[in-house]
Amino acid sequence: MFYWQIFGIVALIAIILEIVMPSFFFLNFAIAGVITSIVSIWVGNFIHLLVIFAALSLISLLFFRPFFLEKVKPEDNQSGVESTYYGKIAKVTETVTKSSGAISIYDERWDARLVCGDEEIPTGAEVKIVKNDSLIMYVEKI
Repeated sequence: MFYWQIFGIVALIAIILEIVMPSFFFLNFAIAGVITSIVSIWVGNFIHLLVIFAALSLISLLFFRPFFLEKVKPEDNQSGVESTYYGKIAKVTETVTKSSGAISIYDERWDARLVCGDEEIPTGAEVKIVKNDSLIMYVEKI
């Protein structure tokens, strides 16, 4: 087996690992493997190629990984349903059961369902929002 094939296989395995566990860690080894595979066309000593692979992996980890992580960093101030509604108190505008009902929060009307239990929550009562599914809020009695 030629050296370029060995480092090509290493790069392929690293790409597969990166796909399975996306962390921008194995991508660095894939980049180093591809470059070392190309360099192996001119360099015939396996020890030299291992040193090149190790050096490229280290350089890639130190310089490229922080750049990749910064580009895909999640926003700290996400404004989704989770942060706006979960755990908040809402007022029942139509009796809430497991299959029907409505609540009002922030002057908005939402369809609501009981998250557990077979009881009814009457109009005017206060409930706590536990989760949502599309346009339906699931609530529990306070």
